Amino acid sequence: MIRTHTAGSLRAPHAGETVTLAGWVARRRDHGGVAFVDLRDASGHVQVVIRDEDLAAGLRNEFCLRVVGDVALRPEGNANPNLPTGEVEVVAKAVDVLSESAPLPFQIDDHVEVGEEARLRHRYLDLRRPGPARAIRLRSEVSRVARAVLHSRDFVEIETPTLTRSTPEGARDFLVPARLQPGSWYALPQSPQLFKQLLMVAGMERYFQIARCYRDEDFRADRQPEFTQLDIELSFADQDDVIDLAEAVTSALWRLVGHEMALPVPRMTYAEAMARFGSDKPDLRFGQELVACTEFFAETPFRVFQADYVGAVVMPGGAAQSRKELDGWQDWAKARGARGLAYVLVGPDGELGGPTARNLSDAERAGLCSHVGADP
Repeated sequence: MIRTHTAGSLRAPHAGETVTLAGWVARRRDHGGVAFVDLRDASGHVQVVIRDEDLAAGLRNEFCLRVVGDVALRPEGNANPNLPTGEVEVVAKAVDVLSESAPLPFQIDDHVEVGEEARLRHRYLDLRRPGPARAIRLRSEVSRVARAVLHSRDFVEIETPTLTRSTPEGARDFLVPARLQPGSWYALPQSPQLFKQLLMVAGMERYFQIARCYRDEDFRADRQPEFTQLDIELSFADQDDVIDLAEAVTSALWRLVGHEMALPVPRMTYAEAMARFGSDKPDLRFGQELVACTEFFAETPFRVFQADYVGAVVMPGGAAQSRKELDGWQDWAKARGARGLAYVLVGPDGELGGPTARNLSDAERAGLCSHVGADP
C-alpha cells in the first residue's frame, strides 16, 4: 500500500506514530515560514505541518501528495473541535507530489456556489466536494441496505437484459442499431417488467434488481431519460405482503439518515383519500381535509352549489388575506381546470363575508361554520 493510514482515521492515541498518508491538498496556510496543509482523502481531513520550505515549495490546492510524518498532539488551544482529527496534526518529514493540479475552474468547497453546468463539466472535481461526495456514498449505502433487507427475505437478485426488443410501454424507446443485422434495432428497456414476470413463471418466486431504465421522454422535473429503480416482483402474495415488504425496505432506508419510521405506516383506501383530500397522494402533514357539504347545501338557492358534489377546505387565518391574494386562489383553481373558486370569509365576530356568503340562505349562513369546523 502507498499509505499506512487514511487521513480521517487519525486520533489522539496515534500520537508518536510515524504514518504515511496520501491525498489532495484541500487548503494551504503559511505562518512564519511554516506551511499548514489540510490533506484530504475519502475518509476526511488532517492537518499536515511542513516546516521545511523546500518541501512546501509550489504546493497548491488539489495537488495530490504522499506524506510521511509523525503524528503529534496539537499545541494547547489549537485543537479544532469541528474536525474528527482536530486533536492531532502530522509533522511532515517527506512530501512527494504524486500529481500536480492545473488552476481550478472552481473552489472545492461546499461554501462556494458553483453553476450546475460547470459542476457537470468537471464532475470529477465536483465529487471531491463534501456534499456531492456524501450523496454518492449515501446512494451506495441505500443499495447495500435495500439488498440486505431483500436477501433476508429470500429474494434473488437477477440481472435482466438491457439490449432487448421494443415492447409497448408508457414512453418511447431508445434504439440501438444492430451492426450484424443492418436495418434491425435493439431497444433499451423502459423497465424489466416482462422479464420479471417471466421469472415468476419460471418459479423464481422472489426477484429483485437495482435496474437501469431508459425512457426517451421530454425533460421535466420528474422525468429523466436514464434512471435507476429498485425493481421487485414476488409470487403467491397479496396486497398486505407487498405493503409489508415496502415498509421494511423504506424504514431501513430512512434509518440511514437517522429517522426511525413508526410501523405500520397508516393506510387508507383510494376512495377515502379522494373523499378526505381530493387527491390519491395526500400530504398528511398539512391536514386541509375536505369537508363534504353536498347534503348541507341540498336545498340551497345558490346555483353554483346546486351540484352533485360540494366540498369545503378550512384555511385557518385565511380571512386575513388581501383581495389580491384571494384573487390569486381563483387563478390557481382555474389553472387546474376549475371554473373558479367560491370562498367564504369568517370574521373575528363570526360574521360571514365575501361574495359567496351574500348568496347563501340565512339557515346556511347560520350553520356553515359549525358544519365545516371553521372558527373566527
